[in-house]
Amino acid sequence: MEVISTVLTNEEIEKFKNTFYESLTHNNNPYIKYFFNLENCTVSIYTTNKAVFQGKDAKIYAATFLNQKEVISQVGSDEVGTGDFFGPVVVVAAIVDEKIYQKIKDFKIEDSKNINDEKILYIAENLIKTVPYTLLILKNNQYNEVIKTNNMNKIKARMHNQAYLNLIKKFKNIPKLKIIDQFANKELYFNYLKEDKEVVKDVLLETKAESKYISVAISSIIARYYFIKEIENMNQKYNFIFKKGAGSNVDDNISEFIEKFGFDELKNVGKMNFKNLNKIIK
Repeated sequence: MEVISTVLTNEEIEKFKNTFYESLTHNNNPYIKYFFNLENCTVSIYTTNKAVFQGKDAKIYAATFLNQKEVISQVGSDEVGTGDFFGPVVVVAAIVDEKIYQKIKDFKIEDSKNINDEKILYIAENLIKTVPYTLLILKNNQYNEVIKTNNMNKIKARMHNQAYLNLIKKFKNIPKLKIIDQFANKELYFNYLKEDKEVVKDVLLETKAESKYISVAISSIIARYYFIKEIENMNQKYNFIFKKGAGSNVDDNISEFIEKFGFDELKNVGKMNFKNLNKIIK
């Protein structure tokens, strides 16, 4: 049995309690504030904010607080393209364990938003040769149909869930620690999935997960890589330079595209529910 001890902040305790509230049980020890009876692990949180993780999976449950992202076997997922008018929505889920980490540790792994496109292409081309992952790309024509009956967060939830299902199908036994870069609280996330036949339920939703878990950071880089490649394919197909993002500079880009290729063609390259388009139509 493994035992791990650490001191948590009040915020960390509240987050842990909200995540695992269904496993919260009574304990007679007056010095224990919260006691959790989890699968293959018990967690005692004392009045001093000391947390003791005991059991076979102690490392898994304690990983969030120990900065051991490089040695804990884990799966992380992230998405890109949701803030860009042009281009698809891309979701990647990637597996990292100690063996994989040793092969990629020399690369600068961080959130893809902090790396320029040139470095993304270089790093990702090396990562995709080593890291087991699954990829989902929702192209614009598909997105514009799906968004009619789903909001963006529901689309993301369903894509993340499907990425994990694909990963399980492809690699069978995947790590128990599964992290999603949080875009909705746990209750809302699973509410988005209530109509799905298969749901991966043992996931952690963490804010800024790309800075805490190497698997999420890797997923963000690989997802960004495929997003860039899709934009490059669009540039080549239309002989047109599509701008990233959804700022005012993109408005002129949209107008230019409509002038050259017509309004109807826009649905194949852009997200038609974005406010950019409303401004142009007005």
